[in-house]
Amino acid sequence: MTSTALIELADVSKIYGDLHALDHVDLTVDAGQWISIVGPSGSGKTTLMNIIGCMDSASTGTVTLDGNDISKLSAYDLTQVRRETIGLVFQQFHLIGHLTALENVMVSQYYHSVPDEKEALEALDRVGLADRASHLPRQLSGGEQQRVCVARALINYPKVVLADEPTGNLDETNEHIVLNIFEQLHRDGTTLIVVTHDATVASKSERAVRLDHGRVVADEMNEDAIAHLSGVKQP
Repeated sequence: MTSTALIELADVSKIYGDLHALDHVDLTVDAGQWISIVGPSGSGKTTLMNIIGCMDSASTGTVTLDGNDISKLSAYDLTQVRRETIGLVFQQFHLIGHLTALENVMVSQYYHSVPDEKEALEALDRVGLADRASHLPRQLSGGEQQRVCVARALINYPKVVLADEPTGNLDETNEHIVLNIFEQLHRDGTTLIVVTHDATVASKSERAVRLDHGRVVADEMNEDAIAHLSGVKQP
């Protein structure tokens, strides 16, 4: 089967004064691929994620998302593209404290289209939290809160999910649960881009892109992960 590029960065730089947070980056991500973005602090990982996720613009170069050049779009237009195309999962959960798990998921629907309680419940069920739908964030464990965030990211059927240190605040058990959810998303055909310092998290992806001082210094396929992911039986 021929791979189809969903994301393409060509000679992309992000410049702040004398600092090149990204320095002439070329990167292609195929639809349905699971990649990890790794590297030391200050290497440009979050900057790269922000540009791919339509939260920032490149200073120079071209960014193509789903066949459309988004390099010169206004902040408003980037917001519209992000709502239609991107699902975001952060290390900090960013849940609204006075809303239930269900309502937190439905907030994302509100900004995209029309809130639909049935769809939001299905999204929570997908991450194993249908029975916690009426709970407030403070009544949920850290792992459960992160799974609500994953459900929120999935509710509008994004073409790509971007996750920034998604297991950074989780214990080993909940990290395993979240990674299992990511495996299922991958099998369902979702494109996953995960920014991580965690070698365990990176080892689960098909491909690891390493940044250092704003440059791509390595781009390697993970044959063990590819074999594992392709060998998982369909549910």
